[in-house]
Order: sequence, then C-alpha cells, then structure tokens
Amino acid sequence: MLDATDLEKMAPDAVVFAMANPNPEVNPEFAMNTVRVFATGRSDYPNQINNVLAFPGIFRGALDCRATRINEEMKLAAAKAIASVIKEEELSEQYIIPSIFNESVVTEVRKAVIEAAIRTDVARRIPPEF
Repeated sequence: MLDATDLEKMAPDAVVFAMANPNPEVNPEFAMNTVRVFATGRSDYPNQINNVLAFPGIFRGALDCRATRINEEMKLAAAKAIASVIKEEELSEQYIIPSIFNESVVTEVRKAVIEAAIRTDVARRIPPEF
C-alpha cells in the first residue's frame, strides 16, 4: 500500500491508476487531493476503470463478424474506441474515461473491433453495415 509520502514524491501533475479492488493501493481520498488525475476500479469515485467498458463490445464485434480469434489489433481498437467516446470539450481530470453507463461505448467498441478484424483478416463475415 502506498502512503502519503509516496505520492508526495511523485512528479507534479501525477496520474495514478490504483486498480486493486475493493481496496486500491492508495487511499483514494488522499490521492485525489495529491495527484492531478486519479482513477480506480471502484464505482464510488470518478474515473472508474472497469473491464465492462471493453468486453460487451469486444465480444459483440467478434461474434458479429465471426472472428477466428481476438487479436491485439482488435484489443487496441477497442481501447481507442473507449477513449474516443469522451469528446475533447468533456475531458477533465474527473472525466478521463467514460462511465460504464454510457450507451455509446458498446456501439463504438463493437464497430472498431469489427473494422480491426476485417483489416487483419480474422473476420469470416462482414456485417451488412460495413
């Protein structure tokens, strides 16, 4: 577990992703007052990082194009799609990753995964909208 002195030694405007659940590696209350950007797996703090942002869209996309496998390009496409959901004007220290309730995440991830599967020749079917 990190403590106050650990965070205070970090560079100015530090970014901390404390992902352990339910108890992150550092106390969120302290970290949020010490670093510039703080994210955690916990839903009771801003910037919740949760695999539910990726998996529904990745699986839907892979199934819809009948991908033979899920490759690195598809995973990177999913990550970029998640990031693209937040528009520049919405971006802030308290909002670097979309909410798990943002309905456009699954749609954007699915689309990006299908495009990556087609581009990397693992798609066995091209959905009609492509």
